[in-house]
Amino acid sequence: MNGEPAGGAYRIEDLAHRSGATVRTIRAYQDRGLLPRPERRGRANVYSDAHLARLRQIADLLDRGYTLASIKELLEAWDAGRGLGGVLGLVAEVDGPWTDEEAVRISRAELDERFGGHPDDAAIADAVELGVLERVPGEDETYLVPSPQELSVAVELYEAGVPLSAIASHLRELRGQVEHIASRFLEFTTEHVFARYLGEHPPTDAEATEAASLVRRLRPLAQQSVDAELARAMRLFATRHLHRHLGTGSPREHPAETRDVAIPAGTMRAVERLVGAGNAAAFITAAAEREVQSRTLDTLAASPHGDNGVAEHP
Repeated sequence: MNGEPAGGAYRIEDLAHRSGATVRTIRAYQDRGLLPRPERRGRANVYSDAHLARLRQIADLLDRGYTLASIKELLEAWDAGRGLGGVLGLVAEVDGPWTDEEAVRISRAELDERFGGHPDDAAIADAVELGVLERVPGEDETYLVPSPQELSVAVELYEAGVPLSAIASHLRELRGQVEHIASRFLEFTTEHVFARYLGEHPPTDAEATEAASLVRRLRPLAQQSVDAELARAMRLFATRHLHRHLGTGSPREHPAETRDVAIPAGTMRAVERLVGAGNAAAFITAAAEREVQSRTLDTLAASPHGDNGVAEHP
């Protein structure tokens, strides 16, 4: 913002009204060097459209999380001809949508119908608190759904028999874990990728443009890596869970042959009292395997050069 004020002429009260800032704030910005002094015309101070644009620019940067000190450096760079295009492009890239989903509106009647046709004010309150639903000002019976996919998951779980209160509790737990993953991914990329753009001074226009390009490239990687790892983990634990509940034990690629072993009746009775008759065979098998593993470890530890003499157990 160089040269004399140009464009519309405003008193400070008019400038405050148009910009949304208070008179006191405008004067504070002038004192801090964020806003140039007005043009003096006779006894009046006159502000221009350039002042109005600068105030809106400051408000936008504050909304994006910049401090006044950082804003001053950015604006000084702008006034020196370095440009804010790259920096604002980087900010827009980070602040932009991180999903292709588009928010939709849904009425309270539609919500009730999708969840069994029974109004549940507590469930609605939970959904609003979690951000699954957002209230629409002036429309008490209409809600905004930021993620239709997330709402669809809740509908499917409910239809499968999961209570709404349990769905809300699960989402709270899941959100904390996912936020931890997001935080770690951000720390990781900051350390290894973006550290060179961070310093005591704002990045140059070229550096900010380069960083914005990197954000675009790296943005999908977090979700892709989480998707892949979640698929792997779900297969692993779902398989274990299935075998456990079907009573088949841990899955084996090559099932071992079985062999009858005579066990004293007194020993069997003691085991059955301990774990129950239905679990006695599994308990004895596990105890025997643990003993074999223990002896194998002892032998390995006693023979550090690999000549352990451990016989293969059929």
